[in-house]
Amino acid sequence: MALQTVRTVADLRAQVSSWRSEGLKVGLVPTMGALHEGHLTLVKTALETCDRVVATIFVNPKQFGPNEDLDTYPRTEKEDAAKLDSVGGHLLFAPHVEEMYGQDGGVTKVSVAGLGDILEGECRPGFFDGVATVVTKLLLQALPDQAFFGEKDYQQLNVIKRFVADLNIPVEVCGVPTVRENDGLAMSSRNQYLTREEREIAPVLYRTLAEVSERFKMGGKAEALSKWAGQQLLDAGFQKVDYIVIRRADDIALDGVKDEPIRVLAAAFLGKARLIDNVG
Repeated sequence: MALQTVRTVADLRAQVSSWRSEGLKVGLVPTMGALHEGHLTLVKTALETCDRVVATIFVNPKQFGPNEDLDTYPRTEKEDAAKLDSVGGHLLFAPHVEEMYGQDGGVTKVSVAGLGDILEGECRPGFFDGVATVVTKLLLQALPDQAFFGEKDYQQLNVIKRFVADLNIPVEVCGVPTVRENDGLAMSSRNQYLTREEREIAPVLYRTLAEVSERFKMGGKAEALSKWAGQQLLDAGFQKVDYIVIRRADDIALDGVKDEPIRVLAAAFLGKARLIDNVG
């Protein structure tokens, strides 16, 4: 079946309700568009366990700060729809801002205290309130059986899992491994901000995080490794490092412990692009 596009919550719910009446399992893949192979992998993964897959495209103004790239964030809906159709997506939900938040912009927000205030939340105040609010709305609008998110945004995945559990939203949140370019760079819509020279530098981020992980497993000290990694990035040409930390994989609010699963997380600026990545 060809991809359909709907723009209202009513039309989205009507289609999902129709599928449910047929006993079909529904998956949801929320995105902000400018789709790349990482997004399409989420759709393909959803198709492995779900009969029908809904992708959403919504550039959410509530998760952009005053000096961030809301106005310039890439918007390529026509091309995105063709990509979704090519991998077997069934429905695209692409609402306007007024449909999502109403004429007054909405006054209710979802906030995950603690987990949403560290790392990305500290660097981008209010960011996770915007993410948590819009994802809560999308989950309640579509009420899928499963929802799929990339591990590249590892803190985001943790935040979503937490509020879904706390609010008893009846959906299984599924994390999907980061999709990378051949040289290791994590795929991201913001990679297109990189110049040719910056694109050659960018994979240093992944290689450095992988090295930190290996050195930590061999007994390296977290603080020293973070300092070393930050200098590696600056020496390579990154302009600013927001953070490089070693945290427990199951709770990134806690420092990593050598004999337990860890996650090394980082965010750094390269030209106009703020790149984030993580490795286990």
